[in-house]
Amino acid sequence: QVQLVESGGGWVQAGGSLRLSCIITGRTDSITAMGWFRQAPGKEQEFVGRIIWNGDNVYLVDSVKDRFTISKDNAKNRMYLHMNDLKPDDTAIYYCGAKRGHNSSENPKNYDYWGQGTQVTVSS
Repeated sequence: QVQLVESGGGWVQAGGSLRLSCIITGRTDSITAMGWFRQAPGKEQEFVGRIIWNGDNVYLVDSVKDRFTISKDNAKNRMYLHMNDLKPDDTAIYYCGAKRGHNSSENPKNYDYWGQGTQVTVSS
């Protein structure tokens, strides 16, 4: 069984930075990719980006790719979302997910494990 725990959320002014962490416990040998999603109040869950677990390939959606990046530390079973130049529109609960299959990383239904989420609030 895999468990995910996010941390690092908080309040920040526009233009600021935050680093979110996702700690993975349990067996990770079946994980193919890790993803970040977010959900703003009244909106649907939105894919932010993903990283291949046994590789370095990173994909981020256009709205954040110039400001966010994803990294990981396989030895520590951690994934990170580095967020710079934050904007009020980035306000959301951020979730990390882990998937075992090789299907689309953008579809949350393809993820097998989820964390509880961490709140990010960006004020103008």
